[in-house]
Amino acid sequence: MPHDRIHSTWDDWLVREIEGTNPDGVAVWYLGCNGFVVRSETTTLYIDPYFGDGDPPTIVRMIPVPMDPRDISACDAVLVTHEHIDHMHPPSYGPLLDAGGTLYAPYASYESPDYDGDMRASADRREVVAVDDTFTVGDFLIHVRGADDVDAIEPVSYVVEHDAGTFFHAGDSKPAESFEALGDEFDIDAGVLAFGTVGRIQDTEDDETRPTKWYMTENEVIEAANALELDRLVPSHYDMWKGVTGDPKILHEHAASYEYPRSIEVVRIGDRIELGAPGIVPPSTHW
Repeated sequence: MPHDRIHSTWDDWLVREIEGTNPDGVAVWYLGCNGFVVRSETTTLYIDPYFGDGDPPTIVRMIPVPMDPRDISACDAVLVTHEHIDHMHPPSYGPLLDAGGTLYAPYASYESPDYDGDMRASADRREVVAVDDTFTVGDFLIHVRGADDVDAIEPVSYVVEHDAGTFFHAGDSKPAESFEALGDEFDIDAGVLAFGTVGRIQDTEDDETRPTKWYMTENEVIEAANALELDRLVPSHYDMWKGVTGDPKILHEHAASYEYPRSIEVVRIGDRIELGAPGIVPPSTHW
């Protein structure tokens, strides 16, 4: 089944680069789709990791699979924003729990996942989170906040605080009423917002294709970034599915008349950012 396939097209070099990096503060790598690794000197978090193929022909993966999770040896926690297969994917997060991590996800992600099979999360390796929860993983303080994703049952967002800075991941949220209050509550250094478009997706039940809106439009991304008062906007998800890819460079034009975000950093799969410094660091193999 496509949902169960994990076959890294990059072998293990990105894993070795991530685990061989000792950040001076906090480093964040983009894994494609909406997946990120957030790593300090002592603690490693994975957020919404997905290393599957999609479900051709309904959804077809456009970017490489950057790693096999069975090669990962450093993981303290996996944070899941909602129950959709490309966020709550047992073949992707299962080996991370085997490596010592704990899975944090909303109740609906456990009870109504878009996955038919072993959930790969034993009772001692999983925690249920809800809006307004706060918990600690290593040297990170993690706050669970709301999200607005009408396609999900119980979506949440995460604010990850560290002495070196604050990172925000909104999952697949559209602009949410809670974002303005969230922007007042936290000084967010870098925030991830899902950027998409309208594409035609094939329904395997009746073999029809229909226009579907995926994630936020360019205007909605900037509206959300402004409400959150983001210093640095990191667009995500725009690269993943055939027929619904977008060009995040156009976000600069839409942001021109807004106070926030202060900057837009378009990461490609394998790139990383440092919370304490502007700019994008490409994978070392590109030098």
